[in-house]
Amino acid sequence: MEAEVRIERYADQGRCVAHIDGRVVFVRFALPGELARVTLDEPHDRDDRFWTGEVTEVIEASADRVDPAWPLAGPLAMGGGVGGADLVHVSLPGQLRWKAESVAEQMRRLGHVDVEVPVERAEGDEALGGLHWRTRIEMIADEEGRPSMRRRGTHVRVPLDTMPLATKALLAVADEQRLWDGGFTPGAQIRLSVPEPRGVAIRGNHAVLVDGKLTAGVRTLNEQVTVAGRDFTYEVDANGFWQVHREAPVALANHVIELARRELDGRSNTVAWDLYSGSGLFTLPLATLLAQRTRMFSVEGGRDAVKSQQRNLRRMGLSEVDVRCGDVARTLANVPADLARPDLIVLDPPRAGARAKVCRQMAESGARSVIYIACDPASLARDTGTLRGLGYELADVRAYDIYPMTHHVETVALFRRTAEAA
Repeated sequence: MEAEVRIERYADQGRCVAHIDGRVVFVRFALPGELARVTLDEPHDRDDRFWTGEVTEVIEASADRVDPAWPLAGPLAMGGGVGGADLVHVSLPGQLRWKAESVAEQMRRLGHVDVEVPVERAEGDEALGGLHWRTRIEMIADEEGRPSMRRRGTHVRVPLDTMPLATKALLAVADEQRLWDGGFTPGAQIRLSVPEPRGVAIRGNHAVLVDGKLTAGVRTLNEQVTVAGRDFTYEVDANGFWQVHREAPVALANHVIELARRELDGRSNTVAWDLYSGSGLFTLPLATLLAQRTRMFSVEGGRDAVKSQQRNLRRMGLSEVDVRCGDVARTLANVPADLARPDLIVLDPPRAGARAKVCRQMAESGARSVIYIACDPASLARDTGTLRGLGYELADVRAYDIYPMTHHVETVALFRRTAEAA
């Protein structure tokens, strides 16, 4: 079914809202204000509360519309459909406006707070046109054994001969390993991880994994990050989590440390928690840059990430970090007495957010300041509502466009305990 619609406003998941005969339609590859022809997803006669569809023709275009820099990720009607870049039709300034409004809307609707959210672009992204930022990519081998991505709504595998979102360092490794030539078992999962070279490049510091098995490079990668003028080296499992944008670890860690130092205001002895701590991106700077003495409680659910963090801490001689592996809520039920009353909490939860139980546990700890790093605005907004109800005020919020060409955005929020709750 096709229809001509006027696009009304931004929605979630990189879509916009329109109406057909009073029914809400979430439209991909649209922009507010546009008049467009939309094809509804099948089955189009379903009796749902809303429909979904995709732009097939733009009749009146927004000033923010551009030709897709990566056509394969654009609309199906224009030969695209592989996914991975749902804002590829939007100008770079338009992407920042989209994300700022999306975060602010979620905070109004779910967090019950009106706030303007500035969105910062990562260093170098504008010059690169919003491309070449991913240090990790994942693909699947098609029937011919070539790296591919699935075309949306079909079983068709589209073979790839490059990946425009990948960093230049990653593309160089892909060419060196002749990745695009194929030769993989059909259906194999292919992952390529290449840390961004900073200063002197480390030879062989990359990994090609096929179905989780290392086929080239090394299993343990080295990531270099400079925080507040100090260099940190992290060992990270090649198949584990690390911030995927080449500049994200630098931007986020520096902002977190800046906020933390401001909140602690020169305190010489402090206790801090780092929840959902991964391989220790924030743990290491927090343990070394906050105070003359900082005692920490770190919690992470992934065993490989915990092992990496422990190695990273040992290499720096940091002995006053109690690292635990486990579910955050269950672990916080048994915090050692000398670490149970933190001055500061930093958390970087998964997409679902911290949720009410962990928010309550943080509030019960009496922490004055909470720095919350969020990859999903809706989850942050829900937890904002919970924390405000527990006696915290939203003192600062900033977003980072570390996922150019996509609707995703990273947000860092500072919560401070109110005088009434203290």
